[in-house]
Amino acid sequence: MLTSALGWWAIFAISAIAALPALAATLLLLTRGERKHTARLDVPGALTVTAGLTLLVYGLGARGTTPLPDFAVPAAGLLLLLVLMPIERRANDPLLPPVLLRNRAAVTGNLLMLLLGAVCVATFFFLPLYQQKVLGYSPLGAALTQLPLAAALMAASWGAGRLRGTLLPGLLVLAAGLFWLARLPVDGAFLTDLLGPSLLIGAGLGLAFVPLTALGVGGVEPRHAGIAGGLINTSRQIGGAIGLAILTTLAAPAAGRAVPGPADLAYGYRRALVAAALIALLAAAGTGVHLLHHRSRAAAAERAHPAATPAPETTPCALPLQGEPAPGPPTHQPNHPGTFHEALPHRPLHPARRRDHRP
Repeated sequence: MLTSALGWWAIFAISAIAALPALAATLLLLTRGERKHTARLDVPGALTVTAGLTLLVYGLGARGTTPLPDFAVPAAGLLLLLVLMPIERRANDPLLPPVLLRNRAAVTGNLLMLLLGAVCVATFFFLPLYQQKVLGYSPLGAALTQLPLAAALMAASWGAGRLRGTLLPGLLVLAAGLFWLARLPVDGAFLTDLLGPSLLIGAGLGLAFVPLTALGVGGVEPRHAGIAGGLINTSRQIGGAIGLAILTTLAAPAAGRAVPGPADLAYGYRRALVAAALIALLAAAGTGVHLLHHRSRAAAAERAHPAATPAPETTPCALPLQGEPAPGPPTHQPNHPGTFHEALPHRPLHPARRRDHRP
């Protein structure tokens, strides 16, 4: 609606306007007196990572449009990102603490988020282009037909927060939806060609984003939780920028004629969406490797520290009392603390009932 009435600049302006209340609340609520430690801004690290990412993304998207070789600008960006590590080791308050790079779960989560970000941005970029340039939808019509995708994403995100093990199934569902969407017929219809894959894509994204975010931030120290959360969101944005720069080059040759027709455009978008589906499968494979490694480490730890005795059977006497911890392995002490016997009254046996056990 904004683009139809005001143009594309309106979507960027509304984002800036929406950020103003958050900025005001930050200045009012986060006072300096409540901070225990005020970190210094890591200016060298911030400049290095910004320049490196800018050169990397620009170099991938501007291939063939500069007098330099195609690999020169991205290579310069990668070189700056490699230089970032020594800078961060010397910084008193590093922008990217090196300890996070030694956390296997955090590194895996960010790498997978790079891939998922590429898939997500590619989907929301090429789908509206197909709807408007091939099917002839208006910007408002294209936005309305994406509401089922958004609804499926929100519902799946809500469910993923209450379930376990949704990352791998979510990535597989996402890949299936992208392969289905990649058909992109020139005379496609919403109900037969867009609704089904949109629901699968939304469900896959929702099932994958929640556990992947938890993977990236769940295993870090509490003092690094904020940095880990910012890093996982940055990885999603970087993955989207790099993925879009690469995938647009796949779509460009087919649409690079002087006046490309709907069939040419659809063919180019089809190639990009197939590549996005393959990226989702790559993320699923990486998730499978991570799960296998995690299970093998857990099994090795269990073999290295086996239980001394088997767990007691669940019998009425073995059940813990209300408010007491579960009973441990049986011991030779009849009044072992924390067991059922501790709550029994200690009544002395009547002298008349005693039996004289004589040898």
